[in-house]
Amino acid sequence: MVKLESDRLSIRPISIIDAAFMLQLMNTAGWLEFIGDRNVKDRTAASNYILTRIIPSYHSYGFGLYLVLLKNKNTPIGICGLVKREGLDHPDLGFAVLPEYAGQGYTSEASETILNYADKQLEIPIIYGITTQLNIAAIRVLEKQGLRFQQTVQLPQDKNEFLLYAKALHKGDVAP
Repeated sequence: MVKLESDRLSIRPISIIDAAFMLQLMNTAGWLEFIGDRNVKDRTAASNYILTRIIPSYHSYGFGLYLVLLKNKNTPIGICGLVKREGLDHPDLGFAVLPEYAGQGYTSEASETILNYADKQLEIPIIYGITTQLNIAAIRVLEKQGLRFQQTVQLPQDKNEFLLYAKALHKGDVAP
């Protein structure tokens, strides 16, 4: 079981016991605007989302989205991890944080920890990041982690256009 730590954060797999937190996070204005409404409106729907969308990634790919907690209080503040999306050749770095914890460097700290894990333990050669043009905060986090804009992309079953960022994690690999 993956358990990662940084100076201020503890990062672990999301489980069914995190349904109330996921319900809260997935209904914040930022999530709804930039990630999209996943129709998670109660704890049962949040539990089902965890069971059908998050946990299977751990088994299929050996990675996924993880819960981010304040280490000193064990308080969940967001999620961060790797997502393997249809239409992308490499996993992408995904993250979201509750509004009251935004702008304090937690997302960057969690992202750095996840990228280190992807490089050292998972040996993933290239990481993507996707976001909308309007999500300036996400663009800043991706660029701070060394991901660079490549092109605009459209994913299967999604009418939106996304900005695709990439970073080669190993010195010999080259981001597309």
